Amino acid sequence: MNKSVSAYKTIGEVVKILDLKTKKGSSLSTHTIRYWEKEFKQLKPKILNGRRRYYDEKNINTLKKIQFLLKEKGMTIKGVKRVLNNEKFLKLDETLNSSIRTANIKNKLTKISNIIKDLKDI
Repeated sequence: MNKSVSAYKTIGEVVKILDLKTKKGSSLSTHTIRYWEKEFKQLKPKILNGRRRYYDEKNINTLKKIQFLLKEKGMTIKGVKRVLNNEKFLKLDETLNSSIRTANIKNKLTKISNIIKDLKDI
């Protein structure tokens, strides 16, 4: 059974949503999210017993914005902080929203293409 979109997600689930990987491309990378939490005051996950982090939809969208600006647009952390601190930017304009969706679709298509290639090799 899948969680609803509005349900809180664990850090592991968020890593999968963002498709974060280590530099070697192997296991999931949770340290990136923890680092971004320290750098960006806009990220405020719920931290419950056992120091487990839980992210709501607002935090996940903020993480997507950060990832997009850092990875796709090549901005620096300082530059992303400026953008996120700009009141006008808090509501993403339609172009940036579209770019994030496009990047997510591109990642999914790449995965599907790799699966099809692997299946053909069998």
